[in-house]
Amino acid sequence: MDLHAWTDAYLDHLRVERGLASNTLEAYARDLNALSAHLGADVEPNGIHPDALSSLMVGNARRGLGARSSARQLSALRGFFRFLVRERAIAHDPTTILERPKVAQKLPRVLSFADVQRLLAAPDETTERGCLHAAMLNLMYASGLRVSELCSLRVSDVDLQRGLVAVRGKGGKRRLVPMGEVALNCVSRYLPMRQVQHANETVLFVSPRAKRSSGRFTREGFWKMVRRYAVSAGLFPLPSPHKLRHSFATHLLRGGADLRAVQAMLGHADLGTTAIYTHLCADDVRAAHKKAHPRA
Repeated sequence: MDLHAWTDAYLDHLRVERGLASNTLEAYARDLNALSAHLGADVEPNGIHPDALSSLMVGNARRGLGARSSARQLSALRGFFRFLVRERAIAHDPTTILERPKVAQKLPRVLSFADVQRLLAAPDETTERGCLHAAMLNLMYASGLRVSELCSLRVSDVDLQRGLVAVRGKGGKRRLVPMGEVALNCVSRYLPMRQVQHANETVLFVSPRAKRSSGRFTREGFWKMVRRYAVSAGLFPLPSPHKLRHSFATHLLRGGADLRAVQAMLGHADLGTTAIYTHLCADDVRAAHKKAHPRA
């Protein structure tokens, strides 16, 4: 089998055995197709040497690709070549001697609690559409959901009695996250309206403009909705939907939440991914010290 065929086999493995989401699979496909474009799709995997992969990384830098993008691509390549070793297509992994591009730690940007309140108050809940949007925004912030997780929720995933939402995260992993009283009330107001028009739909949040049979919101549709309400709330620069997730984690930690608990609610496999939010809290502590201490 040539490189192209093995790439398809690996993507099938990621989709079927690891249950990766379509957006993640597309990212893997882009990174692996870049290798095929660099070396030629008909090359045999056992003919790929570390110097060929190094030249790909160098080419990335020359084309202006950032260190973060190159690091992500190298991560995809490492997974691919480990797969080839397991399948006995190659004897040795050529990525083991490659150094990961140095990536400067980029702290996530978050909204202040006041800005979050302004954004969540923007939908007009006297209308059906405003009620839908308010439920989505409040649930995303209250439970720290990814946009894809929010848009794929089903009615059966919400337990109003216990105030919990069952979320399917990356790799199909399921977690239970508290909704909070405000989000719970918003969803409770939305559900009777939804039942009247979309009783046969299984998805929780049905887009009024959805043309597909599933009826669900798209990531792009939700992104446009958030930006529209951010403009009406006077927020600048305009926040991305993911900032609500960042804000959820940061506000919890500032309030004294346990890091492990926040990790579980976010669905992070690695505690180090969650720990980045502690740097934001440390910045707050330093700012308060500098402002209040007489010898700061």
